[in-house]
Amino acid sequence: MTTATTRHSERRISPVFVGIVAVTAVTGWATWTGFAEQPGVAVFLFVTAAWIVSLCLHEYAHARTALHSGDISIGAKGYLTLNPLKYTHALLSIVLPVIFVIMGGIGLPGGAVFIERNRIQGRWKHSLISAAGPLTNVLFALVCTAPFWLDALDGVPNDFRFALAFLALLQVTAALLNFLPVPGLDGYGVIEPWLSYGIRRQVEPFAPFGLLFVFALLWLPAVNGVFFDVIDTILKSLNISDFETYCGQELYRFWQGSNEFCSAAP
Repeated sequence: MTTATTRHSERRISPVFVGIVAVTAVTGWATWTGFAEQPGVAVFLFVTAAWIVSLCLHEYAHARTALHSGDISIGAKGYLTLNPLKYTHALLSIVLPVIFVIMGGIGLPGGAVFIERNRIQGRWKHSLISAAGPLTNVLFALVCTAPFWLDALDGVPNDFRFALAFLALLQVTAALLNFLPVPGLDGYGVIEPWLSYGIRRQVEPFAPFGLLFVFALLWLPAVNGVFFDVIDTILKSLNISDFETYCGQELYRFWQGSNEFCSAAP
């Protein structure tokens, strides 16, 4: 009886996560209805809260897949509660990604759940655990972009449309960055089980610096241009224009003042 109760408590959704979802819903409603006196503030809170929700779901997908693959220690660590405060590196997984959204409008992938890989047998299981997180971002992006590629935008207020477009941009960048086969990122975790032991040992020391290496490359204008060209191509294929993502980011940065160009949008 005690074991069953403990297991149930390990999987109970955290009030912290419920609170974040509530903020997303309320500020989404305020963005849609124009209830907020400053629409940019509502957009900022809506996108930020929704982004944190997606980060929690990303890590939950890793944890849940690991649980079903054999790591029964996941529940005791609190990873199944969707509580971001339970993550191994809350700073890297929540705070830093939010700061990057504010500063640069890019979805920073984070690493948070500690998985005991020695409990898991089979290369396919290891690959699936690593892929589960970014696949969640892909799914989140499809949900955000659904009104665009389904041509269901009639009656959708501009502010809400722009906010969804910017949120979709974040999800696409997060998925693309996470799937890069760079040590320390999920993409490398997908292929790592299939590499020889010698290669894995040689690459292992570079894993903590993989993300820094990627962002150093993104500072190079040529690399940055190619990266965002790919992002724009993906978003355009989902019927989202540069104008919509641009206005979404402008609204998000409400402290910069209103943008006349976006305000005059039909």
